[in-house]
Amino acid sequence: MKHAGVLVVDDEPTMADGLRLVLAAEGYNVRVAGTMTAALAEETEHDFDLAVIDMVLPDGDGLRLLKELKARDPSTEIIVVTAHGSIPKAIEATKAGAFYFVGKPFDPDELLVLAAKALERRKLVAETSDLRRRLMEQTADGEILGSAPSMQRVFEILESVSDSDANVLIVGESGTGKELLANAVHERSALRDGPWVKINCAALPKELIESELFGHMKGAFTGATTDKVGLLEEADHGSLLLDEIAEMPVDLQAKLLRVLEERTFRRIGGSKSITSDFRLITSTNRSPAQAVKEGRLRQDLYFRINTVTITIPPLRERAEDIPVLVRAFFDRYRSKHARTVEGIAPDVYRQLLAYAWPGNVRELQHAIERAVLVARGREIMMSDLPETVQGVGQTVDARDVPAGSLEDIERVSILRALESTRWNKQAAATLLGLRRPTLYSKMRKHNIPQRRP
Repeated sequence: MKHAGVLVVDDEPTMADGLRLVLAAEGYNVRVAGTMTAALAEETEHDFDLAVIDMVLPDGDGLRLLKELKARDPSTEIIVVTAHGSIPKAIEATKAGAFYFVGKPFDPDELLVLAAKALERRKLVAETSDLRRRLMEQTADGEILGSAPSMQRVFEILESVSDSDANVLIVGESGTGKELLANAVHERSALRDGPWVKINCAALPKELIESELFGHMKGAFTGATTDKVGLLEEADHGSLLLDEIAEMPVDLQAKLLRVLEERTFRRIGGSKSITSDFRLITSTNRSPAQAVKEGRLRQDLYFRINTVTITIPPLRERAEDIPVLVRAFFDRYRSKHARTVEGIAPDVYRQLLAYAWPGNVRELQHAIERAVLVARGREIMMSDLPETVQGVGQTVDARDVPAGSLEDIERVSILRALESTRWNKQAAATLLGLRRPTLYSKMRKHNIPQRRP
């Protein structure tokens, strides 16, 4: 990583200058500090990929500085330089997150090798984090978007389970994006090239669901004029989504359980056993535990389908994602419908943040599409929103919704991100989709202190 930012912290001028020269010769952007206080001041003003710190400093030890740097930016790699007598502390520093420690005196070439390895690890960690963020991208009808901590947890689970064949249960209110997440599970699995079969258990009567799932033979019942292949059979070597599983008739759940246990079944009216090997993905807008208690969902089936459960939070619990979603939907529908509207009025933005969104992301998506279609000026105005969104459902404290311009909204968004991450600047920048230097710049613009007040 040429041009990487490196912070050297050592109170011995000769040592500090020597480290600076060695590292700068490799193309790194090096800054030097002689104390813990100076190092933290440098970190506040600049973005560092690597820190090389002495274990003993005039105003504190390197271990304390290491912990503070890691708290501010966990992605910063740290190499500890130590004299022989402080090796036990250096070991402690390694446990606290240091990449490596070297004893004085050391070979400059050894330090350069360690610096390159540390920066390579940082790059790999960043790429993994970026991959996790990009898990939000493709679906059949839109995007899975969100930077809130609760959504990042969803993406982490998605990343870890997609490549397996484990059964996945997706839980979330209507409109949160359960089917989009199910699409993502299939598309990122080893079965992505196999069939992707879906059925909504709430949309069909019992008799039709059974026929759709198991298939039937000609003459099995009135109207069965031909043989029919069922969805269980179609899903062989692929994935099967049973949407709203808690709405499936209980007696049919028992038959499904046998299929999951034996991987064989018969068509309705048939005598031949059919084998099908598929990955099962289920979803429900009900609490699974409550559905079991109410007798809507068999407990034994629940235990079978919930190898991994992914819960999608409702939009009202991740309001910090609303600006991201609004921007994505606005850009999408402005392009799709070839509209010339350029932006969204500040009072509209405040209303979008304040509204409760009982229909979750789907309701927000439809609201933005409607607004883009009916807007006649340069900006989307309040009258362009659906009537249900315009002035009701205020569930956010008025103090949380700024009364001024988009600048005010930006300031509040930054403060919310900082509070939610306990003022961890790197984590807050990630939530906001910013680089850390950009976050610092915006904090200065809005007179936001560098530390928690």
